[in-house]
Amino acid sequence: MKHILIIICLVSGITLKGFSQQAAPDSQRYNFSIQDCINYAYAHQDSVLNASLDVKSADYKVKETIGIGLPQVSGSAVFQDYLKTPTVIFGGQKFSIYQRYNNTNSINLNQILFDGSYLVGLQAAKTYKELSQRSFTRSKIEVNVNVTKAYYQVLVSNEQLRLLDANIKQIKQQLDETIQQNKQGFVEKIDVDRLTVQYNTLISNKENTVRLLVLNYQVLKFQMGMPIENEIILKDKLEDISLANNLADFTSDTTFYRNRIEYGLTETNLKLNQYDLKRKKTALIPTLSFNGSTGLQFQNEAIGKLFNTSYPSTYIGLTLNVPIFSGFQKSNQIKQSQITVLKSKNDLYNLKNALSLQASQARITYVNGLQTLNVQKQNQALAEEVLRVSRIKYQQGVGSSIEVTQAQSALEDADNKYIQGLYDALVSKVDLDKAYGRIK
Repeated sequence: MKHILIIICLVSGITLKGFSQQAAPDSQRYNFSIQDCINYAYAHQDSVLNASLDVKSADYKVKETIGIGLPQVSGSAVFQDYLKTPTVIFGGQKFSIYQRYNNTNSINLNQILFDGSYLVGLQAAKTYKELSQRSFTRSKIEVNVNVTKAYYQVLVSNEQLRLLDANIKQIKQQLDETIQQNKQGFVEKIDVDRLTVQYNTLISNKENTVRLLVLNYQVLKFQMGMPIENEIILKDKLEDISLANNLADFTSDTTFYRNRIEYGLTETNLKLNQYDLKRKKTALIPTLSFNGSTGLQFQNEAIGKLFNTSYPSTYIGLTLNVPIFSGFQKSNQIKQSQITVLKSKNDLYNLKNALSLQASQARITYVNGLQTLNVQKQNQALAEEVLRVSRIKYQQGVGSSIEVTQAQSALEDADNKYIQGLYDALVSKVDLDKAYGRIK
């Protein structure tokens, strides 16, 4: 009786509370549609959370790069105790220009006036942020796909349980009738044995499916980033999911590959490589910076009188740095970067072809999946009719129990193929939408 209650809970969409005896005190229950599960995953799945943190980190990277071009101000304080002061020789005489105790306090300023590498770095930093944002989008798409497929797997498993329940109910009724007929001498014991074997097999299949359903719920929660001990009830039903797609819209879209996040990521990576090439070229251009400093110096032979007299100093200036010869290092670095850019362009072209092939495969798989599912539906209906007729013939004495057994086995096989076809069709729809960049 306890086992039956557990199965009823599963069919209604509740994760097996009976298997764990009692839910953990801190567990929660959720009633979620597919979109609810996806939204939950966006907020809790670690891959999405980490990608979101990467976006924030990239934003700080941009600000760091901008900061290089802002005034750089530093302060310093130096104290020196000359245990032996340096001496200089002038006119044959030795004397020292230092006193024993020295203290210098200064503020220094440096400001870039022109640096081509810095300007390119600003552009590259913004592109780097764009790359992180696109990586964040890719993480969300992957989570969307994984959660949707896991959700569908639970729905299909529940449908499989429903079909098994229907078959068990039918064969149990037939088994009970056959047992009574055997007792009355109308049928042989072998007829009862055949039905018993089928009944036991169905019960075993159901128990296996129940255990797999528990795992399917756990996989769904894992893909969502939800604690395994929480309970989740699925709001969406199989009949609510439309498998229809206007394939003409897909085939007419010749630039769909630009909607794929993978293409955008590769484009952004190409931009970064181009900026790197540009940065290395600008390293051959002179740089100009402004610098200045102001400070106070204190000197005295007695440490107690060190700060009695100050000697201020201030200067401003310009620094021009002109690259002349670097042993061909920079030119060879430029050539390496040029090769990297060419390779990135090749990668982008090859990706376009790969995405087109992937889309064609997804479209064909989707069409084949729908056709297979329709055929399996028809076969399932035919198998049910064959079983119905076989039972009638057997009950009227014009058919054999072997026919009924074979018809029952054919129906079970048709049900299994229908379940597999249903899941394959649902997954192929998800893959088709992903292949054409329709999952954002």
